[in-house]
Amino acid sequence: MSTRLSEAIERGEFVVTSEIGPPKGINVDPALRRVEIFRDRVHAVNVTELQSARMRLGSMAMCNQLRMRGVEPIMHVSCRDRNRLALQSDLLGAWILKIKNVLALTGDHTRLGDQPAAKAVFDLDSVQLLHLIDTLNGGHDLAGKPLDGKPRFFAGAVANPSADLRELQVLKLRKKMDAGAKFFQTQAIFAPDDFEGFVEQTRAAGVHLPILAGVVVLKSAKMAHFMNEHIPGIQVPDAIIAEMEGQTAEDSRRLAVDIAARIIRSMRLYVQGVHIMAMGWEDLVPEILDAAEVGRP
Repeated sequence: MSTRLSEAIERGEFVVTSEIGPPKGINVDPALRRVEIFRDRVHAVNVTELQSARMRLGSMAMCNQLRMRGVEPIMHVSCRDRNRLALQSDLLGAWILKIKNVLALTGDHTRLGDQPAAKAVFDLDSVQLLHLIDTLNGGHDLAGKPLDGKPRFFAGAVANPSADLRELQVLKLRKKMDAGAKFFQTQAIFAPDDFEGFVEQTRAAGVHLPILAGVVVLKSAKMAHFMNEHIPGIQVPDAIIAEMEGQTAEDSRRLAVDIAARIIRSMRLYVQGVHIMAMGWEDLVPEILDAAEVGRP
């Protein structure tokens, strides 16, 4: 069964996705209100799954809330917290709830989160998870036993262009494609010229899947410094940090729109879309897309 996201990708449209994090509790209304701001400007909305190994409401429940309101979700599925039995069971449950798009992740280790004593599972990694999803789509479980009715998930995967040993990252993308991924969403991109080289390298390696480039909305120079120091695979250039130094709160919002739009415009010719991570400034997403001259889906 096709989805708005899969149809747009297959037609070669410039695809826009964004994301929200579920609440730490059961009050979903603030997150749903944030989505209302940009829902008409995106093809689908990612819902993170215990991001950074911090306890929150699960992705599946939040995805179901979005779907019931006519918003197409992308459910994050992490290998960190579930073994292969639970992963298969939860995926089948997601399909029953009419959640069709999934993003396969290995997941951050629990020692990095807010409950470091939690035991990490990691029965599978992201490549094996994609194979699991592809196997379910084929009508069997991982043990080779037939399913009574099969799902048809549209599965995506993550790419980290700024990771060390880029050749290994490209090799992993090839493995993810071969395991059943249909699209990639990347970590935050701040150096479009360098990213273009990564895209060319993936194409040369036979990785032909659509790439949605990650765009983080930078709030301040302090946030940029924090990302450089604490988030692996992200490097905000000194020139961008210098732009944000000493800005007022109002000027920071205007500059955040300008920087994000600039990055999107720089990448439009060699990616099939963008994934905007607004980090609480979801109200700026329509402004960013307008400034980047990205139309409505």
